[in-house]
Amino acid sequence: MTTDPFGTAALRADVLRSWRDSPTRFREDANAEEDLRLGGYRDRLLVELAQNAADAAGSGGALHVSVADRELRVANTGAPLTPEGVTGLASLRASTKRTGASVGRFGVGFAAVLAVSDAPRLVSTTGGVGFSASRTQAEIADLAGPAREAEARGGAVPVLRLPWPVEGAPPEGFATEVRLPLRADVDPDELLASFTDQIPGLLLALPALREIRIDDRTWRRADESADQVVVHGPVRSDRWLVHRESGSLGAEELAGLATEAREATAWRICWAVPLDDDGTPIALAEDVLHAPTPTEERVSLPARLLADVPLEPDRRRIATSGAAEAVLRRAAEHYPELVRKLAPRHRPALVPLPGFPLSDVDEVLRRGVTDRLRVAAWLPGADGEAVAPVSASVLDHVAPELARLLREVIPGLLDAELSEPGYRRPLHVLEVARVGAAEVVEAVSGLDRPPEWWRELYEALAVVDAADPTAREDLTALPVPLVDGRTVSGVRDVLLGDRDADPDPAALLADLDISGLRIAHPDAVHPLLEKLGAHRAGPAELLDAPPLAEAVRTSVSDARAGMDVLPLAEAVLRLVERDRPRDWLGALGLPDRDGDVRRADELLLPDAALLDLLDPVNLGEDAALAVLDDDFARRWPAGLLRSLGVLDGFAVHTEEDPTEPDDDFADVREWWSEQESAQPDHWPPPVFTAIRDLDLVADDAWPRALRLLVGEPETAHALRDPRGYPAWWIARYAVLAGAAPRAWRLPGAEGLAGLYDPVPDVGVDESALRLAGIRAELRVLDVDDAADLLERLGDPERAVRPGTALRAHEALAEAVACGVVDPTAIDPPEQVRSVSGAVVSTSNAVVLDEPWMLGVLDAPLVVAGGSPDGFDAEALAELLDLPLASEENTMRVAGRGEQRPWTEVARVATACELLGVALPGGAVDLHDELHVSTAEGQRRVHWWVDTTGTLHAERNPDGLSRALAWSAGEWGERFALAALLADPEATTLLR
Repeated sequence: MTTDPFGTAALRADVLRSWRDSPTRFREDANAEEDLRLGGYRDRLLVELAQNAADAAGSGGALHVSVADRELRVANTGAPLTPEGVTGLASLRASTKRTGASVGRFGVGFAAVLAVSDAPRLVSTTGGVGFSASRTQAEIADLAGPAREAEARGGAVPVLRLPWPVEGAPPEGFATEVRLPLRADVDPDELLASFTDQIPGLLLALPALREIRIDDRTWRRADESADQVVVHGPVRSDRWLVHRESGSLGAEELAGLATEAREATAWRICWAVPLDDDGTPIALAEDVLHAPTPTEERVSLPARLLADVPLEPDRRRIATSGAAEAVLRRAAEHYPELVRKLAPRHRPALVPLPGFPLSDVDEVLRRGVTDRLRVAAWLPGADGEAVAPVSASVLDHVAPELARLLREVIPGLLDAELSEPGYRRPLHVLEVARVGAAEVVEAVSGLDRPPEWWRELYEALAVVDAADPTAREDLTALPVPLVDGRTVSGVRDVLLGDRDADPDPAALLADLDISGLRIAHPDAVHPLLEKLGAHRAGPAELLDAPPLAEAVRTSVSDARAGMDVLPLAEAVLRLVERDRPRDWLGALGLPDRDGDVRRADELLLPDAALLDLLDPVNLGEDAALAVLDDDFARRWPAGLLRSLGVLDGFAVHTEEDPTEPDDDFADVREWWSEQESAQPDHWPPPVFTAIRDLDLVADDAWPRALRLLVGEPETAHALRDPRGYPAWWIARYAVLAGAAPRAWRLPGAEGLAGLYDPVPDVGVDESALRLAGIRAELRVLDVDDAADLLERLGDPERAVRPGTALRAHEALAEAVACGVVDPTAIDPPEQVRSVSGAVVSTSNAVVLDEPWMLGVLDAPLVVAGGSPDGFDAEALAELLDLPLASEENTMRVAGRGEQRPWTEVARVATACELLGVALPGGAVDLHDELHVSTAEGQRRVHWWVDTTGTLHAERNPDGLSRALAWSAGEWGERFALAALLADPEATTLLR
């Protein structure tokens, strides 16, 4: 007879009585069990049985799964089945597991067996109990209400409400075995296969279980340390890094839970992340919350969370409550402690990356974990200390040496390895500050470090420059230690020494106090500096450095203030010796014979050719020039000293694109003004060229000075421009035989005879005399020229030939007409030279502008500059302040002539053809004798043009030729026309 150790008969009687008394209760039980079987506990068979096994074992538990004769058997170690346990199994809403550390809380998980079996049973060392759908159906057959309800359900009844005692014992070594005859629609092999996928996770989630075996395949959990769990399986082993925390929930946090749920005040969480064989974390992409066995709350954290969190009755979802929020909050708070257990380089792998939350729980956890990770110290710092992301920064580029150098400079700087691209996303999520080139420069600005440290920094930054060309602009602001002990910001004006040079050009200036000269300390020099804009400090670069130029410019005043500028002078000479001079080197202070310091371009070599030419008052202390100290001059090559501006002979000065006159040169403003007036459209000139110190030459030394000037190609070239300043000045202010050069003419310039005297023999050849401004031809170059020429023309002591006077007046008229001479700048002469060569008062003279007027004017009173068509009579009249002859014309023709067209005048057409002159149109009035009436009476003339423009001419070659030439616009051909009108033959032109 079967014993009933668990009192199942009484349990059945109670249930059947409740069903008989209330068929609705039957219906409720049937619905509840159906909900659990079809909903909450579907696909959770092994999970629920494993949880029960873990609860029974407490620790070190084992679970053995097998199939025999289509019966699934699951045996476990630990505590055997008890009457209270049987009562719990037969109750849908009550459990004996109200307190303690049990996994299940609701006593309903056993309903999962209904997914595969209609007749589950358990055999234990204390007895056995079974459930059966068919036996339950038989029991209710006599119960009218339940029977009708079962029939309405197609025969379905609640299986787990009526237990029966069964015979049997668990396998040896096990306390209990669940035996589930499988329904026909369940495939045993598929069922076992589904179990194998769940086993590793269950062993991780249920520490009380050490082993799960399916037939001959075994999975074992090994706690290798407090932080690592390994699940060894038949095919592979899974290693997990874990962090566990526990505590108790407060009353406020438990509020809102059911009565029995509030009794479970303890909370436990475990974070776990799988590791590979090298200890590298394998971040999870998608998982579910484990409580501690799998729920259906999807999460996307890199690590798995196993937590004692209140669940809904089906154990698939979190029960919304203050307790659940508290447990999740504590889980997030302890997440960084799991992260810290990883090797520093692997820690960022556990940062949740951006993405959409997979559930409400996922959103809460992701936010909490990320917030906590930002403030917890867990990132590896460059100094070896852990750093919180909120105060951390990371280099933009992988540069271990740079990180080493900056770890004490930039607080919270992370290990250089975290600059690898793979870390960029997690660090971005944590809002870790990036340290680019600009930030590095800002961090090191103001630091006091030895030059060797700076060179290491440049070496480290060379990696950044090579990887990111855009960083170069920021790096140009890097500090650079200088040879004088200062550290300056900015690379571009820094000069780099050359240790291999002998001597190093930069070393020449290293000990000099030159403000603004930035020479890098030799121990800090690195190729990166040159890439960033620093310059190699060769002689050329040093000479081009503005601070050196400024030091040279102030060297004389510095010397007079008590500074020793001789080292500067010697250093500059060394540099120039190896390169080339600069324009500003003339300001370099050098010692003179008197013990003073003068500008180089104010000094003469002790044997300078110029020394014998200078007026003594212009040489020496407080004078314009001095002589270079003899000892100093002997130490340096003369050519090198000359290149600095020290004088030997005359020096040429040039200035590109001048905008105003240079007052360093005598009378330059006068020259500038004259040239500007003469050529306003081409002024200022593109180049100003001058020869300095001309005004210092002694009067009696000018012949020798001229020989020196023309003997040097550079000065000779400067004199060749007659409008240039040197030629202008010498022509006016040099002294030859007691007068300025332009007061003389060359001996061979006979065209100027009478106006200018030939220059005496001063021992200078003609080419030099020409360059000095001795006149070779009649030219009016400026107002002074014009005034001097007018004075000479009006001098009765001068025997000026008429032709010379004509040409002189023509040159004067042209100078006025071209704007070279402003008539208002000259006082009109009192006497003028007439066409007869006589000198007459300007009160009686007129300027001839109409040639026919000569027939009635007295030649001694007529001033002309040649033929009226060849010079500007009005310009000459304005210059001389004389009236034009036409302005005095009140005369008229006496009598009437015969008007004839030119085409009908005898011999006119032939004469024009022979000369190639176009026959003019119009007509001429012909007279046998032509007279005009004047105030003094009638005067006979050969031709005339009256006030109406009518031409008049006598019937003879003299009159006709002039009228014809004037009418045809060929005044210069009048004498040829006269000959042809007298003898219109070709031979006339050939005689």
